[in-house]
Amino acid sequence: MAFSLFGKRRSNSETEDDNKNLNDSGSASSNQDAPERRGFFDRMKQAVTRTRDSFSESIGSVLALTREVDETSLAELETVLLAADIGGATARTIIENLQQRGLRQGIEGGEELKRLLKIELKAVLDRVATVNALPASAPEVVMMVGVNGTGKTTTTGKLAAFYRGQGRTVLLCAADTFRAAAIEQLEVWAARSDVPMIKTKTGGDPSAALYDACTAAKARSTDVLIVDTAGRLHTKTDLMKELDKMRRTAERLVPGAPHQTLLVMDATTGQNGLQQARLFTEAARVTGIVLTKLDGTAKGGIVLAIATELGLPVKFVGVGEKMDDILPFDSGAFVDSMVK
Repeated sequence: MAFSLFGKRRSNSETEDDNKNLNDSGSASSNQDAPERRGFFDRMKQAVTRTRDSFSESIGSVLALTREVDETSLAELETVLLAADIGGATARTIIENLQQRGLRQGIEGGEELKRLLKIELKAVLDRVATVNALPASAPEVVMMVGVNGTGKTTTTGKLAAFYRGQGRTVLLCAADTFRAAAIEQLEVWAARSDVPMIKTKTGGDPSAALYDACTAAKARSTDVLIVDTAGRLHTKTDLMKELDKMRRTAERLVPGAPHQTLLVMDATTGQNGLQQARLFTEAARVTGIVLTKLDGTAKGGIVLAIATELGLPVKFVGVGEKMDDILPFDSGAFVDSMVK
């Protein structure tokens, strides 16, 4: 039976609470931070252009016909969410929450529905958000994991430049010794970002390279040690064992290490990449996701599927080929950029 969610008046306090939920990510910024914040938002907006154009066009076609929000319009909205690769579980949760909100408070037409949708999208992302606590003593050890072809080594280099831009000292460890090109590629990125690198010969012991890197980072009082590991498939048992050995090596030398284990995912692979990541995260003890090539897909909704189905936050997004084309993920900026 159809229901109407149109016309019920919402109190001022309810509206204020919703607006606060949507804008929390930027509420703590001072006026002095406004230009930097604006620049960040513009870059995120550009990165999700393809997703936004596709998503907003589809939403627009739903909202144009929505004077009364009912089961039909919400079913059409769910289809739009699925087309953006948001995932079935996430889409169902969002639609159910909108139904419940509508029954309690009313939804006054298409524009109100879009505003509430943005709040729901942000809530999905914020539920898994985590804050990285700096270790009591340096270095902070960050391990980069993932399969070949996702942009892992390139992302490692970009991340080194990002941390250096924050005024932190960085050391790179080339522990992807199975692929000769990986060491050479990381050397190029180390030179570009002007950070030192520890390496071993091709085919050498990755844990030995990591041991040397941890020792050097401690001796130099380096702030961040970023470790590029071999591109692993979750079906390769020996490679996963090697990764576990590296974790134990790092922990033995640096208390609490690795402090972050970031899984690099290619946004253009969508749900296929998500399935691979699901199997990977269990073995690698992943703490966060770096989503590359976000600017190259119209299905940026995969960010929300990651939050719901993997229970992991997206920490960084890759938005281009340049050294500074990596952004710390911000849920508010992402949702505002995705839904116009």
